[in-house]
Formats: sequence, C-alpha cells, structure tokens
Amino acid sequence: MASIRRTATAAWQGTGKEGTGQLTTQSGVLKEARYGFQTRFADGPGTNPEELIAASHAGCFTMALAFQLSGAGHTPESLNTEARVSMEQEGSGWTIKAVALSLQAKVPGCSPEEFQKLAAEAKANCPVSRVLNAEITLDAKLG
Repeated sequence: MASIRRTATAAWQGTGKEGTGQLTTQSGVLKEARYGFQTRFADGPGTNPEELIAASHAGCFTMALAFQLSGAGHTPESLNTEARVSMEQEGSGWTIKAVALSLQAKVPGCSPEEFQKLAAEAKANCPVSRVLNAEITLDAKLG
C-alpha cells in the first residue's frame, strides 16, 4: 500500500497571548511564517492554523473534483473554490465547527445534475474532508 508523508514545523516563543511563532513546511512554501495571537484572533500580519486549514481544504477538494470530473470524461475549464473555516469559543477553548466550501466552476459538457453528484463525491472523499471533525458544507455553482 502506498504511503505519503508531509511535514510542517511550528516554533513558539513566549506566552499564548504575547508570544509569537513561526511555521515552516517541508516544501519551503512557508519558511518561518509568522503567527500568533494577533494573526489568529485579529488582523495582524502573518498566518494562522485556521487559514492554513482553509487553504488545505480548498486545494484538496478542488483537486479531488478535477479527478472526479476527468474520470467522468469532463475537462474543467476552471474550478475556483473558497473555504471558510468557522471557529467558535466553547467553554475555555475554541473548536472549528464548520467549513463552508463555495465553488464556481466552468465545465463544458457537464450537466448540472452530474456536476452536483461529482462535486458531492469530491467533498465527501477528499483527504482533508475526511480528516476534519467538523460539519463540511458545499455550495457548488456551475456556469
């Protein structure tokens, strides 16, 4: 059985509120990218885990849909997905409660019914959808 492993590292200095961290990915796309309280709970410069989950989910779902469409004999002209991660405070902690995927697609020759079926399959089966313990919704638009 094939296996793929990807890594990322996080380094942190200081307290949760006043401290800062750096995120680095195996590929080097992120190299000591800044994150901290201001980037997570305000609009400070840098990134945050929820933004990265949104990017991961948007990318994973979109690629999964491209495979679904290709497998059904359709070549997408364009697939553009936005993932909105919702995080809510529960007691003393925070929980990612939902991910809303919003897709705008152009797929010549694909009927709306087949498109919805393939998009739903991609949402259910992309690896990021399968790992998240959150409600995942999809708003898919063709045309």
